[in-house]
Amino acid sequence: MVNFVGAGPGAKDLLTIRAYKLISKAGVIIYAGSLVNPELLGYADDTCKIYNSAAMTLEEVIDIMADACSKGIEVVRLHTGDPCIYGAIKEQMDRLDELGIPYACCPGVSSFCGAAASLGIEYTLPGISQSVIITRMEGRTSVPSRESIESFAAHNATMVLFLSTGMLGRLSQKLISGGYHKDTPAAIVYKATWDDEKKYICTIDTLEATAQKYNITRTALIIVGNVLTPVIYSRSELYNPRFGTGYRKASTPEIKNPEKI
Repeated sequence: MVNFVGAGPGAKDLLTIRAYKLISKAGVIIYAGSLVNPELLGYADDTCKIYNSAAMTLEEVIDIMADACSKGIEVVRLHTGDPCIYGAIKEQMDRLDELGIPYACCPGVSSFCGAAASLGIEYTLPGISQSVIITRMEGRTSVPSRESIESFAAHNATMVLFLSTGMLGRLSQKLISGGYHKDTPAAIVYKATWDDEKKYICTIDTLEATAQKYNITRTALIIVGNVLTPVIYSRSELYNPRFGTGYRKASTPEIKNPEKI
């Protein structure tokens, strides 16, 4: 069968145990060479045939999968991060369905999680933002008009943008025209969790200038929102002693200034 496997954000030790086991027993691995850390291929058996999909078409990928499966060989399709986010896996699954080839998915740590860890932030900070919008700028792959950057910006929620590093000037304009203030904090995280990771905090209106200054042109996530540099935020009620849960009773004393930190 074919296993679609999330390779994680980049760091070799952020691979899941399940992913490690699937890679180690695979007879064929097709990996996204422009994004997946090649060190992960070191977990494969010496007899495993490895293909870099960066130079391949969908049809070529499917042909290799079908040939291997016809011979009873286990296939791993290794995608960056978690394959369910911009992994183009549905079109592969549809072709496999047509051919009657079984498949399964192994989730991975997404780069947007790796970026938050590197920045030391919480995306869903009480009193600041309780939603995370994951989206991208329109490029060769279109974006539905109802999902425009401007429409999402109107919420002023935390926003994470994939595949948009080369269009930061336009992105800033759309974010501001949609409703974010130009001074809203923003971050550029290049190759989150990799050894050569770079991260920069700026503002929405300085995104393009910051990327140019540090020569960041690709393989970066853009994060927008006040969770990046919060001054005042609300304390989580889950751990507030005034409130009980199914695991503990509420205590009588109130903490000083329980609502804000």
